[in-house]
Amino acid sequence: MTLTNAHATPASACLAALEASPEGLTANEAARRLAQHGPNRLPEVRARGPVLRFLMQFHNVLIYVLLGAAAVTGTLQHWVDTGVILAVVLANAVIGFVQEGKAEAAMAAIRNMLAPRAAVLRDGHRTTLDGVDLVPGDIVLLEAGDKVPADLRVLEARGLAVQEALLTGESLPVEKGPEPVAADAALGDRRSMLWSGTLVTQGTARGLVVATGAGTEIGRIGGLLAGVEQLTTPLVAQMDHFARWLSFLILLFAALLLAYGYFVGHMPFADLFMAVVGVAVAAIPEGLPAVMTVTLAIGVQAMARRHAIVRRLPAIEAIGSVSVICTDKTGTLTRNEMVVAAADTPEGTFSIAGEGYAPQGTITPSGDLGRLALAAALCNDARLHRKDATWTVEGDPMEGALLAFAGKVGSDHPGRRWDAIPFDSRHRFMAVLTEGAFGRLVHVKGAPERVLRMCAGLDQAQWHDRAEALAKRGLRVLAFAERTEPGNKIDPKVLEGGLTFLGLVGLIDPPRPEAIAAVAECRTAGIRIKMITGDHAGTAAAIAGQIGLENPDRVLTGHDLDKLDDPQLALEVVGTNVFARTSPEHKLRLVTALQANGLSVAMTGDGVNDAPALKRADAGIAMGLKGSEAAKEAADLVLADDNFASIAAAVREGRTVYSNLKKVISWTLPTSAGESMVIVLALLLGLALPITAVQILWINLITGITLGLALAFEPTESGTMSRPPRARHAPILSGELVWHVVLVAALFLAAVFGVFTYAIEKGYPLALAQTMAMNTLVVLEIFHLFFIRNIHGTSLTWAAAKGTRVVWTVVLVITAAQFAVTYLSPLRVVLGTAPVPLFEGLLIVCIGAVFFALIEIEKQIRLGLRS
Repeated sequence: MTLTNAHATPASACLAALEASPEGLTANEAARRLAQHGPNRLPEVRARGPVLRFLMQFHNVLIYVLLGAAAVTGTLQHWVDTGVILAVVLANAVIGFVQEGKAEAAMAAIRNMLAPRAAVLRDGHRTTLDGVDLVPGDIVLLEAGDKVPADLRVLEARGLAVQEALLTGESLPVEKGPEPVAADAALGDRRSMLWSGTLVTQGTARGLVVATGAGTEIGRIGGLLAGVEQLTTPLVAQMDHFARWLSFLILLFAALLLAYGYFVGHMPFADLFMAVVGVAVAAIPEGLPAVMTVTLAIGVQAMARRHAIVRRLPAIEAIGSVSVICTDKTGTLTRNEMVVAAADTPEGTFSIAGEGYAPQGTITPSGDLGRLALAAALCNDARLHRKDATWTVEGDPMEGALLAFAGKVGSDHPGRRWDAIPFDSRHRFMAVLTEGAFGRLVHVKGAPERVLRMCAGLDQAQWHDRAEALAKRGLRVLAFAERTEPGNKIDPKVLEGGLTFLGLVGLIDPPRPEAIAAVAECRTAGIRIKMITGDHAGTAAAIAGQIGLENPDRVLTGHDLDKLDDPQLALEVVGTNVFARTSPEHKLRLVTALQANGLSVAMTGDGVNDAPALKRADAGIAMGLKGSEAAKEAADLVLADDNFASIAAAVREGRTVYSNLKKVISWTLPTSAGESMVIVLALLLGLALPITAVQILWINLITGITLGLALAFEPTESGTMSRPPRARHAPILSGELVWHVVLVAALFLAAVFGVFTYAIEKGYPLALAQTMAMNTLVVLEIFHLFFIRNIHGTSLTWAAAKGTRVVWTVVLVITAAQFAVTYLSPLRVVLGTAPVPLFEGLLIVCIGAVFFALIEIEKQIRLGLRS
């Protein structure tokens, strides 16, 4: 079943060639074709194989240095040292290989979660399914903001324009239509075709799927969309840059130290070289970028569990630092399950009861709402479904509520649709031409102020007041009108002033209870919430009060915004939290105005015109359920459930990720400095080494990445959402961190040299003294880990001591390894260790506890001065 030159073939012939019909395929036929053609998915770019990925772990400056050191020690026949160095290299490679695999798996899972969905006709009914399930012969329905899910032959089009820059490089949208074009037309001139991956910028269309998956045009030119985003962020890049230059600085210092020890200290070259290698390995935080990358990957998965899908990794940092969240109202702060609660007609005012989309409910007082209900049912593109006693809507929730309202009235007059004008934010109404029991009629629905201007014989001021009264009750108000139409097309010009007014309908979309709690949590966290909606000012103010926004009665409308220049808007936007009757273009101005006040902004959006604001925001957030593909393309995060509570959860996870990254850095840098300074000080003072070079290599092997990696799994601290937002570009290497590095390194030096001197003065052999010093260093690093777990509060609590399963697993593994190298004879020969007596072992643990107490007291003094 193939179709060539579909662009040059009439639409009817294309349908015949694919054995399809305008009503769509049957479910059975679609299933058969899916089995025949396979899923509508691009072939993924072939990733590096496991062997190459493993070998790439050795492509690192530090690894080259270590391999060079192994070659030199091998030449000097220091086989034990050579073996330990190679073990360090291999361990780093294995850990990096595993971490990279997890990171790629995390991103692959996210790509699957972002699979586009498509509206199609199956068995004559509109339904929504995953884009991967499309097959040749399907009929796809498209509107502005949709991504084209497969190669389509246009069957019907109204005002259709598509952005095809992805394929053709043409920056302007291209108008499309069903008329065939020349067989030899260039790709950009095939106006009768819609290409997979392109974006509908305006209008509506109905298209026939002619190619899927690898058979699409974009599939044939090379799988351009199959790449996985590189797992990095500005913070990781900054730390990678820092680690690289720090490594070069340390290598330069090591070379100078080698020259000093050999020419000034006259130390044996072999011993001196191994000591300098130990300094370099201890000082260079080689595992830091890898551990930070894993921390981000864990954060991505944690956000996905909270229904916030990360599309671009920098969003993790950005969402954790936002100080303002600009959010839509409908579906985000509210349930997006609208119900008609009131109707106001020339015959009177009515209350309508009922819940959800069920077409059952009472109307009081009783009256004739038939014509209004008919307009609500016919001027409508949605469908209601009942499954397991639950009614759901296929399409716009507001239109679903109107269908439910028609069902409550008892209006069941299906009509044949001849023509339609889809709703557009520019003209703010929808019109349909149908033929049914009451003849051929045009029904119009839209914003009251727009529809009332289109009606004749009305007291405009009275009906504006009645619409305002409904809106002040927190209702979304729509107006309906009708007129007879003898023709087959709607003439927009004759609608102006030629309609008969039917009445007003008030719909309510109640707030989500979890959104109310999330708004309160964000306010506690110092995050301001701005609600931006296209609804009436009265409706917006009513919902804002129910949600818990500050100053809900202070509302700026889109008309007000148009009157303000940019400096005035920058002043007004700070104290205003509710913006009503806005267009997507206003969002960009609001984001810019907030950023002009030095605020970090998260912006939600769902329409194609929201893309500029989403890109401009520090964190652009698209709606996964109702959002257009254009909005998702521009966003940094996608909400899988369109729920404001998920935004608050994403902020919490973003803050947690940043906090864990800071913990990893705050643990790694001081311990690396402490390890290296022990050997450096001994070399400069001409003292015996408290720890041998091979023992330093061992410590780096067993603790360098494992203890730091445990911090990547730290849960959210209790006070995370009670702290004010951090500055977006706050340096992570702050003065406070530098002070902590100096303090911890100094305490490491004092403790290690103290234990070593104590052992020598007691007459213990040098091997035992060095073993005690080595174990002291490991114990200090473990206590430092428990200290770092709570950098914002006290570490002297049961919860802090209890830790996490990951922390205690790592600590137990390292403790077992230290017992092994201290007491097992084969390993003692390799590392030159000696058994430590029980009393000295307890003394080492006590020194670790004293070290913990000292840094905890210093932290509490610092926190007390800050408060």
